[in-house]
Amino acid sequence: MSHPRAHEESLGEIYRCAFWLVFIANLFLCAANTLTFRFAEFITFLGGSDEHTGRIVAVGLVASIFWRAFLGQAIDRFGVRNVWLFSTVVYLIGTWMLVTTDQLNWQIYAARAIFIIGISSMFATALSFVQGLAPLDRRTEIIGTYGASGFLGMICGAQLGDYLFSIYPAGGKLFQVLFGITLVLGATHGLLAIFMTGRSPHARPDVVLPMHSLVIRYWPRVAVLATTLMGLTVAISTVFLTRYATERGITGLRLFFTVYAVTAFTMRLTARNWSRVMGRHRLIVLGLASQLFAFLALLPVSQSWHLIPSGICFGFGQALLFPCIVSLCSGAFPEQYRGTGTTLTLSAIDMGTMVTAPVMGWLIDQVGYGPMLVLASLVLVTGAGMYALLTWRIIDSDMRPAVSTRLPAAAMVQEGPLTLTPEPVPLTPVAIAARVG
Repeated sequence: MSHPRAHEESLGEIYRCAFWLVFIANLFLCAANTLTFRFAEFITFLGGSDEHTGRIVAVGLVASIFWRAFLGQAIDRFGVRNVWLFSTVVYLIGTWMLVTTDQLNWQIYAARAIFIIGISSMFATALSFVQGLAPLDRRTEIIGTYGASGFLGMICGAQLGDYLFSIYPAGGKLFQVLFGITLVLGATHGLLAIFMTGRSPHARPDVVLPMHSLVIRYWPRVAVLATTLMGLTVAISTVFLTRYATERGITGLRLFFTVYAVTAFTMRLTARNWSRVMGRHRLIVLGLASQLFAFLALLPVSQSWHLIPSGICFGFGQALLFPCIVSLCSGAFPEQYRGTGTTLTLSAIDMGTMVTAPVMGWLIDQVGYGPMLVLASLVLVTGAGMYALLTWRIIDSDMRPAVSTRLPAAAMVQEGPLTLTPEPVPLTPVAIAARVG
């Protein structure tokens, strides 16, 4: 299996040296990723529009999704270490192309695609490694705790990005420095990956199944709705928010991303065990509701401090959504296919961004940011309501230890395709007689 450490006792210690090393590595990579939130500003500098930005982002995501169709099985076959290091090299190539791009031509499309392939693969391999550090019933917890480092990285990246924009005039040198630092941070992440995976054992799956067979057999269908809606929130918060702030006369997003990251970091630590009490499906609905309030809170913004309520809501929602969705979807796959399950989950989120980003960019160019946010809010309300109706009666496997004394094993929902949980049969005299007979 790819992650033999997953069979440790649930009550054992999961926060060892390997965890803290990958925690620090993720901080560096998320700081680098936050710097690229200025990508829309870069496209504007090159003479492009918001629609251009959405199209370039979509092309990058298509390339990433196509690559991930092979990435998951590559992790399962060749191990986390080899794929992680290869992904780092791809990331460095894409980032260097961004450093040297000075025109709105084919190179910007290629650079964005290669960069996204590299960074998404690095995130996927790191996340697959982290899941192998905990037993199944604690994976939502360890994913949430690990993800907290990303919000610390977001704070650092947002502060650094605003600082660069304050000391350099708008121009080519500014973006060369910005993407140059992005390259260095990613290289540091890769060096840590070499160190922490040096002794990680790997065994290939006994049976290699094609991707479509794994999807049909194990993928939870209802999760498509959640990943699409999360992709929408990612498109707005990471692609178009900087341009929205600029249009409203707000020069920096340091305050927004700091509030966002502090809230999310705090919630990741506070809510890391909530899935055992409430279940992941209910937490996903709660997270989507928080993102809805974040959209609405952006409408009246005219000053930097007006972004605080939206930042709090975005952070709260993100803290709940990501670990629950990743744990729910990747956990539906057997251990030897965990790499495939993880990459499919991240691809599904990217697919949501890929579908919504060009549409949001077109709406912005046609009717402006306000109507776009209203329409996005309506989509989120509808989607969250549908998800709640489809999953409200499902008993999540994370809650099994808490309910096993009340419900028979047959009443537990199995990981994989959507299955509604039957009501427990009352133990009436007739029912008892039927069982005995």
